[in-house]
Amino acid sequence: MLIIMQHKQINRLKAVLADTNRTNKWLAERLGKSETTISRWCTNEVQPSIETMVQIAQLLNIDIKDLLNSSK
Repeated sequence: MLIIMQHKQINRLKAVLADTNRTNKWLAERLGKSETTISRWCTNEVQPSIETMVQIAQLLNIDIKDLLNSSK
């Protein structure tokens, strides 16, 4: 039996970067991560750690909850 996992949009990183006129490259440089890693976060392929989400929120001067989609 094949189980297909639905790709859930957990974070809003791509939208928040666009709203703040920042790029994946900008964020990668500030976090010391590769642009590929940031891209994978933006597409919700993988998720950053909570600690990294806190760092991102601080860098973008936003509330961490603005980085997350509602679970309801």
